[in-house]
Amino acid sequence: MHAVTPDTLDGVVASLTPAAARWVEANGYTGAPGSILSVPDAEGGVAAVLFGDSADAPAHAAGALASLTPGTYRLEGFADPATACIAFALGSYSFRTYRSGGEGKEPERARLVVPKGFDLPAARIQLEAVALARDLINTPSNDMGPEELAEAARRLADRFGATFSTITGDALLEKNFPMIHAVGKASTRAPRLIDFSWGDPSHPRLTLVGKGVCFDTGGLDIKPSSSMLLMKKDMGGAANVLGLALMVMASNLPVRLRVLIPAVENAISGNAFRPGDILPSRKGLFVEIGNTDAEGRLVLADALALADEEDPDLLIDMATLTGAARVALGPEVMPFYTHDDAFAQDLAEKAADVSDPLWRMPLWKPYAKMLDSKVADINHVTSGGFAGSITAALFLEQFVENASVWAHFDIFGWNPSSRPGHPEGGEAQAIRALFAQLKTRYPA
Repeated sequence: MHAVTPDTLDGVVASLTPAAARWVEANGYTGAPGSILSVPDAEGGVAAVLFGDSADAPAHAAGALASLTPGTYRLEGFADPATACIAFALGSYSFRTYRSGGEGKEPERARLVVPKGFDLPAARIQLEAVALARDLINTPSNDMGPEELAEAARRLADRFGATFSTITGDALLEKNFPMIHAVGKASTRAPRLIDFSWGDPSHPRLTLVGKGVCFDTGGLDIKPSSSMLLMKKDMGGAANVLGLALMVMASNLPVRLRVLIPAVENAISGNAFRPGDILPSRKGLFVEIGNTDAEGRLVLADALALADEEDPDLLIDMATLTGAARVALGPEVMPFYTHDDAFAQDLAEKAADVSDPLWRMPLWKPYAKMLDSKVADINHVTSGGFAGSITAALFLEQFVENASVWAHFDIFGWNPSSRPGHPEGGEAQAIRALFAQLKTRYPA
């Protein structure tokens, strides 16, 4: 694979055979950013590939190279071969569990010779984490309910010797997680709080909380069918938290890691929670329910309150929380919220370095009044359509007061269509940027 620009194209073409050079000319190839041209050999195979490698190309443009004719390829002339390798690997992902006759079997595909100096072990950890998050999100809800999500977390915890536990069903009430219980009690699949810890207790406390709504009907405020179709991805926060936890443990970062995942199905039955209900919370606040389709922030609130009781050094929550975030930033750029300017600036730099786009949004205090309730301490939604992602973050903030740094990520967890390095379907978002930041915050 030859990386070219319009300025270097002639020199690369001159190094090819005369027949290959004529092929390039006949196809009118110019080396435009992200463009690909396969050059055949005399036997009909691939003699070379030209790739438009430019700063103007999309960040993971080299991911499109993964769809080349099966064979073994070597990079030549790439400005950033490491990023090209990562993009190639991200683009090689496929989810084949439910392909009849091909369950778990990877098709023959293009392979890449790892360039000299490339940190293959570190890359494998990162790519395994991305694949884990994608696989969990892509799995349909009939095979990925609260119990199955807990089992996936257990397998990860057991792999690294973490201490694992769950609180299930009515035991959530006994242990004071009333909002997790209320959201999940209408389903035949019992709600639960997944909890595992890893690492030296004397190390800084890093706590990850992930929204694990395994399917969301909207509850009694039921979604239309078009909005319900992708709700298998509503546990995308949990999937991404597990991917990030994998990277932390596999890299042996010097932290005391705790992972908390409230895992529920927001279903409909006679005992479903209702609009207008007032729920107690672990924090002690009484929460008025404005809409049962805003259930994710309720289960997160109880889990965040538990996490905050330990005074963590860094508390991160991830959730497919609001449609407002997608209206604001679309499916590719993830908003995050924090009061810590230094954390936000460092994370933004890391996100740019690894092409995992994030954008800081404001915890705008004046909007908190939109959550006022006449009958309870707080309503969990607003009555209007303004600032939906911000007000959701402001609601969650009510349940965090002791953590040294808290950051909330309102992710999408899904690629609506394929683009280089990012196949259509479940997606890992923000975790590569976060891990890059964690490595500098907690150096080995």
